[in-house]
Amino acid sequence: MKKENFSLTGSNQHTIIGDITYSAKPTKQVAIFVHGFKGFKDWGAHHLVAQYFALHDIHYVKFNFSHSGVNPENPVDVNDLTLFAANTPSFELFDLDLVISYTKQKFPDAELILIGHSRGGGISILTTATNKTINKLITWAAIDSFSSLWKKEQEAEWREKGIIEVFNARTKEYMPLNLSLLQDVEQNTDKLNIKTAAENIKKPWLIIHGNDDINVPLSVVQNFLKLHPKADFIEIDKANHVFGASHPYKEDQLAEQLKQVCDASITFIKS
Repeated sequence: MKKENFSLTGSNQHTIIGDITYSAKPTKQVAIFVHGFKGFKDWGAHHLVAQYFALHDIHYVKFNFSHSGVNPENPVDVNDLTLFAANTPSFELFDLDLVISYTKQKFPDAELILIGHSRGGGISILTTATNKTINKLITWAAIDSFSSLWKKEQEAEWREKGIIEVFNARTKEYMPLNLSLLQDVEQNTDKLNIKTAAENIKKPWLIIHGNDDINVPLSVVQNFLKLHPKADFIEIDKANHVFGASHPYKEDQLAEQLKQVCDASITFIKS
């Protein structure tokens, strides 16, 4: 097994950093992991997940969105809040397309699988509905609307001040969001409509969700299954939004619920 780093020029000329964990054996399957809101490629147990997929003969690509707020020179946490505040779903869609193109160039004969967590799940649904190079989609605790990331009652203040703050329960800090995020969602309602994209997916789709997720309720899954009845669904018992992981993650093995997520995903990829 080996790991290789890469960097690309993403939205507004900001840097996308990423890495590929390689299977020890030749493989025709490559998973691309898409992190969520306040997340990043080296959050928590993501390195163990990458190794686990590689051990099961699947190359694993993970990356930071260009506006994730993670400084490429110090990629250990969200530490550039100015950059974080400027992020939008449209920037993330642009960045993900770049990563997919890079991965397809590197592995031209491979089957590409998108794995999106939380907000990254929403981005992955939108991308799979339009990008023909994606062969399969897996979502972990995916959102079905970008407006779920803030409170409706914050919008008036947002328009007035041009910025709001959201609380990060992990770091106990308030993180800024520029008005450009709200404007992007309002001005691109068709392009950023996750529910419509869910209806239009033509590729195999596995939905995984914990039944103890207080961030994204199980009702979101039920909405997805109404929109796309052919999707497969696996419910992880007593799992929270991050399936038992945390940051920093000091264990050397996957949390049991996260291992269940990985096993189900690997089975789906190989089916």
